[in-house]
Amino acid sequence: MRILFIGGTGIISTASTQLAAERGMDLTLLNRGRRSADLPAGVKSLTVDIEDAACAARELNRLSFDAVVNWIAFRPADIERDLDLFRGRTRQYIFISSASAYQKPATEYRITESTPLANPYWEYSRNKIACEERLMRAYREEGFPMTIVRPSHTYGDTYIPLALNSHANSYTVIDRMRRGKKVIVPGDGSSLWVVTHNSDFAKGLAGLLGNEQAIGHAFHITSDEAMSWDQIYRVAGAAAGAEPVIVHMSSDLIAACWPDSLGGLIGDKSVSVVFDNSKIKRAVPGYCATVPYREGIRRTLAWFDADPKRRQIDEETDARMDQLIDAYERGTREAVRLIQGK
Repeated sequence: MRILFIGGTGIISTASTQLAAERGMDLTLLNRGRRSADLPAGVKSLTVDIEDAACAARELNRLSFDAVVNWIAFRPADIERDLDLFRGRTRQYIFISSASAYQKPATEYRITESTPLANPYWEYSRNKIACEERLMRAYREEGFPMTIVRPSHTYGDTYIPLALNSHANSYTVIDRMRRGKKVIVPGDGSSLWVVTHNSDFAKGLAGLLGNEQAIGHAFHITSDEAMSWDQIYRVAGAAAGAEPVIVHMSSDLIAACWPDSLGGLIGDKSVSVVFDNSKIKRAVPGYCATVPYREGIRRTLAWFDADPKRRQIDEETDARMDQLIDAYERGTREAVRLIQGK
């Protein structure tokens, strides 16, 4: 199969690039060329800024593909551009959406692909929903061969998946654990969450490539392993050789103090979710997530520990956590004094 990945070098997509190469697919990555130096053998690179539609159209002239996957479309305008670029040039267009698009607050903890899409808390998710709606209209009105894929919280060697952390330098909270500093877990730590290793996600995506039964459908691809946030933090601590000192704090309070966390927290990680993966398993017989978090996070920590240069700390986030924990604990002590007279 001739496959085009728009992007393909990020946390989620890297494993899909690797697996496609291992399966002998004729894969080309179209991106700006900033992170394409270590591509797997046989993978080609097309250095183009997809946001320059005229340039992309020239480079793609007379090319056609069995499947195109856009990993980096975030706004409806991106979809309009891709519709113009790939009408008649691909037998399948896969849009990487997000499981954060599912209904918030949820009315049912178990998520299926028919769960409503509605997220009033996060603009990122609302834009993904708008992209999906545009693609569905293109499918209904003109037969555009689209498939929607919704990843949830996916990680790999280079990223540590915790509820409240620095995205750019995710080693930050592990460093806090190893230094015996307190770490923040939203709520009481008992809400359920699912993290998925990128190699497991890749197996599901690879099975959808060129799959005619996937046209016109949406799929999420996640692990079946649901854990509480306390468990997720403690398993990460064990992999790091540290016992996390957890401070439970309401998500509303965190978002009030850190408004930039509202979307990712209230609009995503503070809500219990368990994904029903029946649909992807029907479309891709044999699909099963096989990397438990306990094993995957050990691999991730081993990658960070292999080179001190990888253990970068987000000093601003670290300081903000200290400030928030100190304010929360002072406020708790003051509340106890006022109410109990102590």
